[in-house]
Amino acid sequence: MSCSLLIVVPTLNSHNLLSRLLTSLQQQTWPHWHLLFIDGPSGHEHRQWLEQSCANEPRCCWIAQDPRQPGIFGAMNQGFAAAADWLLFWGSDDWAASRTVLAEAMAALEAAETSNTELRHGWPDLLVCRGRYANASQNPLGRIAAFQPPGLLARAAYRRALLLGSTPPHQATLLGPGARRRLAHYAPGFRLSADLDYFLQLSRYPGLRVQCLDLELVHMDAGGISGQQTQRRLQEVRHAYRRAFGWIWWFPFLTRYSRRLATRLDRNR
Repeated sequence: MSCSLLIVVPTLNSHNLLSRLLTSLQQQTWPHWHLLFIDGPSGHEHRQWLEQSCANEPRCCWIAQDPRQPGIFGAMNQGFAAAADWLLFWGSDDWAASRTVLAEAMAALEAAETSNTELRHGWPDLLVCRGRYANASQNPLGRIAAFQPPGLLARAAYRRALLLGSTPPHQATLLGPGARRRLAHYAPGFRLSADLDYFLQLSRYPGLRVQCLDLELVHMDAGGISGQQTQRRLQEVRHAYRRAFGWIWWFPFLTRYSRRLATRLDRNR
């Protein structure tokens, strides 16, 4: 395979969740992944788990989080500096949806690199798959986190999708070299929605290309941070839309949450 993939996982005393994540990667049919844990000021037990796991699994390593870059997105910003073609940011409570998902994602990128038809310019800047909120014991699985139907989006179509309230799920979105050349950090000041702001700011760059893939890449724990601190999240989402779209921020904001409400009502029928 001609490209490399690094999965970056911020951690903080979360070793009780990480075995599930690591096992889901070790079971992959595409074995060439690498995993970087970026650890906050965790306790001895957690650090011991990291040391032992990285010693036992040569594709894993860990570094301490820079205290000058606090929070989850501060840790993720350290990941932007890593040497890899493709980056994927997961949380401690995420895990691969099946044994073949990385093989399928890499096959799509290989096709993009070699095709002379739809993706004749090589790799897209983002490869956006689907995620699903779930618990390890939950059956059926929960709400799907998706962006757009499969296909290639040019910058204008990508920005229009964002304006209509759709957002790539960052846990299911591979960031390629082109995206990181344009924008290689999450903005400070966001505790919960820096990923939304990143995708919005990226849409400002001419020539951006986004490939959407019909692949459920990741399962995300339904009880994670994404469902917490609702008031702050709403404030940050509003701020991100205002930075991207100015005075019409209210349109994607309302559309985003109207979509979510409709999905929830449909699931409750």
